[in-house]
Amino acid sequence: MIPIIENVHSASFAVRVHPRANRNAINGEVGNALKVSLTAPPANGKANQACVEFFAKLLKVPKTSVTIAAGLTSRNKTVRVVGLSGDELQRRLGLSR
Repeated sequence: MIPIIENVHSASFAVRVHPRANRNAINGEVGNALKVSLTAPPANGKANQACVEFFAKLLKVPKTSVTIAAGLTSRNKTVRVVGLSGDELQRRLGLSR
């Protein structure tokens, strides 16, 4: 189970990104992070943008509510979602707490 860090107005979690994959999908967990495959290449921030769009669609929140809080140039990232509690984020990701 991945840890969710909850703040007053947001919740954050770790992801491990695999760019240039065949499809956008969550492929399980690696350590304390979600393993996420994205079709976008890592160049020019395209994988970061695809990551934000993927989680916004998956969590049913506006793109402006999802940001990459850490790891802009790394495969290991921290994704922050504004407007969702930790419990709601767990539920929408399909993880048990």
